[in-house]
Amino acid sequence: MRSSILFKVFFVLPLIIFVDYIIMVIIGCSSCLFGLGDDFYCGPYCIIGKIILGLSVLLFGYIIYPDIAQLFKSSKYAKTKEN
Repeated sequence: MRSSILFKVFFVLPLIIFVDYIIMVIIGCSSCLFGLGDDFYCGPYCIIGKIILGLSVLLFGYIIYPDIAQLFKSSKYAKTKEN
């Protein structure tokens, strides 16, 4: 179980960040190709970047939530402490 969490943190998270980077590069290059100026990079480009980053955080949270929940979940059949 811990290896699953470590795999997701050290492999899946950097992969998500790299895909975000590639998406932003493609958007930036295409906007330069279409001749959008500095106003685009100061406004909509930043908003698009924030939206993509937010969706990535939600995706990673959705991916890692079951492992975190299972880590903190108490066992139903655990022995109780008797006095």
